[in-house]
Amino acid sequence: MPAATNLAFGRVLLKLSGEALLGEKPFGLDRNFTDYLATEIREVHELGVEVAIVIGGGNFFRGVSDTARGMERVSADQMGMLATVINGLALQDALERAEVMTRVLSAIEIRQVAEPFIRRRAIRHLEKKRVVVFAAGTGNPYFSTDTAAALRAMEVKAEIILKGTKVDGVYDKDPVKHADARRFETLTYLDMLRKSLAVMDGTAVALCKDNDLPIIVYDLKQKGNLRRIVTGEKIGTLVKG
Repeated sequence: MPAATNLAFGRVLLKLSGEALLGEKPFGLDRNFTDYLATEIREVHELGVEVAIVIGGGNFFRGVSDTARGMERVSADQMGMLATVINGLALQDALERAEVMTRVLSAIEIRQVAEPFIRRRAIRHLEKKRVVVFAAGTGNPYFSTDTAAALRAMEVKAEIILKGTKVDGVYDKDPVKHADARRFETLTYLDMLRKSLAVMDGTAVALCKDNDLPIIVYDLKQKGNLRRIVTGEKIGTLVKG
C-alpha cells in the first residue's frame, strides 16, 4: 500500500503498559488483545509511519508491585525487565502473524531471543520499515518503562510519544471513581509535574520537557485511534510546552 501524504507524524514511539496486554484476563497475556494491537499498528505502518514501541511488564511482574515487597529493589526491577522481554516477544509474534516485519531489541543481553539494543541498528530497522520493539526498559534498575520510552524516543528521533491507556486522555482525577472528573485537551510538562498526574513518572516527563518531545495520551482500546492520531485528528490529551 502506498504511503499516505497527509501524515501528522512520520516516526512515532508507542508506549504500552504491560497491563494493556491483559485484555480481559486477570494475569498474563490475552492473545485476542495482542492481535487487536497488531492490527492497529499494521494500519499506521501501512500508511508509511515508522513505529517504535516500548512495552511494560506489569501483567507479569513490576518491581514496585505488592508482589515485590520485601525483595531487593535491583532484583525486583530485573525481574520486571525480563517480563517486558516476554511481552515484546508476544507482540512481535502477533505483528509478524499480521505480516508486519518486527524486531525486538533488548537493553539487557539475551541474544538467543532478541537483538541487543544498538541505537544505529534500531534507526536502520525503522528506516527499513520494520516495527521495532524495545524491551527490558533502560536496562537499569530504578528506571521505569515510561523513562525508557522517553529515552528511546529521543535516541531514535521519534517525533512524538503516543501513550496508550485505558482512558481517553488525562483527567484531573480518576474518571473511573469520580463522575465529575475533567479531561484536559492540552497540558504543559510543568502541569503534569505540579499536579502529580499519574500518567507518566516525573523522570520521563522531565526528559520530554528538556528535549521538547510532545506526548499524546489516548484510549488504546478505541479502534482506529492510532490511525486518527497519525493522520492529524485531535485525540486524547496533548502534553507539550
